[in-house]
Amino acid sequence: MIDVSAAILENKSGQVLIAKRKQGKKLAGYWEFPGGKVEEGESPEESLVRELKEEMNLDIEVHDFVGESIYRYAEGTIRLIAFKGRIIGGEIKLTDHDEYAWKHLHELSTVKLAPADIPLLNFLNTGGRRGCVN
Repeated sequence: MIDVSAAILENKSGQVLIAKRKQGKKLAGYWEFPGGKVEEGESPEESLVRELKEEMNLDIEVHDFVGESIYRYAEGTIRLIAFKGRIIGGEIKLTDHDEYAWKHLHELSTVKLAPADIPLLNFLNTGGRRGCVN
């Protein structure tokens, strides 16, 4: 199982940041909460700080744990670990995504969200369970 971290970043209007996977990548065309693979010796929180800097040129603070989703893709199983966070610097410059958007939570049902990210949206919408296996 591969650990992947995800950031739930909200703007002043209450919208969250999502990004569309780049063509040629796994899950190309799917939208996701930004983040990435947790490297050896790294905590999920440290991974978020590194990944958001590398992939979006953003400096963030990691805050509260949101939940985790375990999802079995054809290529393997991931554990997606999500935290709320706050942007503290930088301007978005994409390296691993085709586009980004700020959306209210209720609008996320209208985008093609990556399957592992859907339980995280449910946690945010309902305050429900903190773990889910698909």
